Amino acid sequence: MRTTDFSGAPPQARATAMFVGATRYRGPLSIITLSLTWFRLVRDMKRMRGYCWHKVYWEFPFTLGTLAFFTDRDAMMLFARSRHHRKLMRWVTEGTKNATGGYIRVYNAEPEGYSNGVWRAEGNTMAHIPTFTPLSSEETGPPVR
Repeated sequence: MRTTDFSGAPPQARATAMFVGATRYRGPLSIITLSLTWFRLVRDMKRMRGYCWHKVYWEFPFTLGTLAFFTDRDAMMLFARSRHHRKLMRWVTEGTKNATGGYIRVYNAEPEGYSNGVWRAEGNTMAHIPTFTPLSSEETGPPVR
């Protein structure tokens, strides 16, 4: 059901800012070296105001990526300024010695979304929406059948 109240949902649903990034490391030695800073960085991130949740993903052969959710964009950007994050970024971007590519994307959540059941703040209701969310070219979305 449509909502703007995510207070009953898990932390990642309450976040309004999301970071998606990945780095393709040079090889196994780079990934092992990365771990020396990575664990400190995650410890700091979890302690920071505004941290909600994160996950790490792997793509063959040497790409590690992160999805990280924060209560707001400022909290996320403060984390980017943290000591261990800056240290890691300097190490990653030393030419192509440690990594051969990387990207970062930042996303902001729309105020409205969907929740159902135990994660619905307005009541423990499980139901579908009567109409699809309109596309940018539509006034109203078509009925859900």
